[in-house]
Amino acid sequence: MPVAVVLKGYPRLSETFIAQEIHSLECAGVDLQLVSLRQPTDPTTHPIHREINAPVLYLPEYLLREPLRVIKGWLACRKRPGYQAARTLWIRDLKRDYSANRIRRFGQALVLAAEAPPSTSLLYAHFMHTPASVARYAALLNDVPWSFSAHAKDIWTTPEWEKREKLADCAWAVTCTDAGFSHLEKLAPSGTHLTRLYHGLDTARFTDIGRKERVSDGSTPEQCIRLLSVGRAVSKKGFDILLQALAALPDDFHWRWQHVGGGAGLSSLKNVTANLNLNEKISWLGPLPQGEVLSLYRNNDIFVLPSRVAPTGDRDGLPNVLMEAASQRLAIITTDLPGIAEFITTDIHGLLVPPDDIKALRDAIHQAGINPLMRAAWGEAACQRVTREFDHADNIAPLISLLRQHRGIH
Repeated sequence: MPVAVVLKGYPRLSETFIAQEIHSLECAGVDLQLVSLRQPTDPTTHPIHREINAPVLYLPEYLLREPLRVIKGWLACRKRPGYQAARTLWIRDLKRDYSANRIRRFGQALVLAAEAPPSTSLLYAHFMHTPASVARYAALLNDVPWSFSAHAKDIWTTPEWEKREKLADCAWAVTCTDAGFSHLEKLAPSGTHLTRLYHGLDTARFTDIGRKERVSDGSTPEQCIRLLSVGRAVSKKGFDILLQALAALPDDFHWRWQHVGGGAGLSSLKNVTANLNLNEKISWLGPLPQGEVLSLYRNNDIFVLPSRVAPTGDRDGLPNVLMEAASQRLAIITTDLPGIAEFITTDIHGLLVPPDDIKALRDAIHQAGINPLMRAAWGEAACQRVTREFDHADNIAPLISLLRQHRGIH
């Protein structure tokens, strides 16, 4: 009796936490059917993706491109007992969110309901916005329970009415930070099964290399401080602020910065870099597989993630890249957003600065750069915290228990 895991896109380099979870569920004996709303677009995959055996059902990304599948889905579903309830719910949602995306969700749900294995016991969506809507409509069509995992953007950009109704309607929900849990708990009706569940880090893949030998302090070109950031070029990551902070560093402080990731804002960031005359000090590496990113963690001095709340309300929860960097004893500078502060305590596990504060970020980079012993202490403390409190093997157990209730385990 498989569990259908509904994903916005699969596989994705930027969602290693989802691949990590899927792999762990397979290892625990969960029978999975992956369902992707979009085709993959990344140039490569992580090694963990090649270890996942679950089949992938790709739904029509755009309904007009696969009209026959949509029509067949509708014909298969329209006489089912749950069709009228699903259609009524969708029309009610459409009146409050009249958009092509909302129309697409119902078309995808029809195809999912028609093509999913008949024995599917549960629909489980990653992200409570689009994937959860498709899962919810399809669950009604097929008369099976559904659930979701909420993360960051989906929590903070989904309308309140939609969050309330999904929380009331799902079999259970999990979310990955205390900040997200507190927000959703206030909206959830009595009796909602809501759990805070950190993704954690698969420490077996991010083995600890021990204490770093480099003691650079930025005082000379040979003692250049090597900075690293991993994240998509989108507003909430704050890389435009980081560029301004780097440009403001003292002339006698020597540094280089490497960025890993894609994103729609990459060309804009490169233009800013050129305008600030920083091209010689910055490398744009694009999306990379996990093994290459791991090597970068091990060969840099400071990891910088200047996350912020975007104008749309989008923000980070607890980015897995912070735990990845910590596992390699890499000193961390990031911002004091609620989810991040659940992992990093400033001056203990790294340094937290206010979001959008160019001067504070510049000062933090300079302070950490000239103090290798301080960086080593932060890296040690953060590494210990990952191992003791954020190991994925410990954090996956509650999710397996929830899935066991729906007989998705052999």
